[in-house]
Amino acid sequence: MTGREAAFFDLDKTIIAKSSTLAFSKPFQAGGLISRRAVLRSAYAQFVYLVGGADHDQMEKMRQFMSQLCAGWDVATVREIVADTLHNIVDPLVYDEAVSLIEEHHLAGRDVVIVSTSGAEVVGPIGEMLGADHVVATRMEIEDGRYTGGIAYYAYAEEKARAIRELADLRGYDLDRSYGYSDSVTDAPMLAAVGHPHAVNPDRELRRVAVAEGWPVLVFTKPVALRSRVPLPPAKPALAALAVGGAVAMGRYLWASSRRRKDTA
Repeated sequence: MTGREAAFFDLDKTIIAKSSTLAFSKPFQAGGLISRRAVLRSAYAQFVYLVGGADHDQMEKMRQFMSQLCAGWDVATVREIVADTLHNIVDPLVYDEAVSLIEEHHLAGRDVVIVSTSGAEVVGPIGEMLGADHVVATRMEIEDGRYTGGIAYYAYAEEKARAIRELADLRGYDLDRSYGYSDSVTDAPMLAAVGHPHAVNPDRELRRVAVAEGWPVLVFTKPVALRSRVPLPPAKPALAALAVGGAVAMGRYLWASSRRRKDTA
């Protein structure tokens, strides 16, 4: 007897048209968390992310960057900032094509799982907005109401594949009949773990893997206001935590910018 099916989605550049974390750089500056210089770096990193990617070495360096960025941030301040800006910032960044895929998978009786290197503070609220059934995400350490900069759980690369196998065991998913979607070569292990992998807006390395493996390549180009596709819940404190854990993703993009400068030097 075969198990249930699921569809596993990465978040940034797969469901969301930009970095879900970098999109909050200006509100974070207004709230006193980051400097104007960091906002400008974030804007450049956002551009680089849209045209490139990050490899494993850069992602490891990103951990150090993330620690410097987040250490000492007040959790309550972050949640208050995001509570005030969540819908306005995230709502217009969701790919129409991704929303349609999520709807199709739900109509087919499949669970939808968002699996992201961004933090649970980011992925949980967005998953709720999109109607995802489960999320797998990086968890940040908190001590005395502040982010320490440490990572309690890092949902990255091979760990994503391990996590979805564990979830499949718990939920009875048949991974051979399940689906996967991501933009980054660092998610190749996750895509290889399912029977129907798809490369979405892939970076150069993932595109090469997809061509070699015969994986479909999808191009999402239509950011849409989410409220025009699905009813959004009213703003509430539970959705206010969309922030610090996603600094993992911010590091990815800033280190990607460093690689691009080297490539063009």
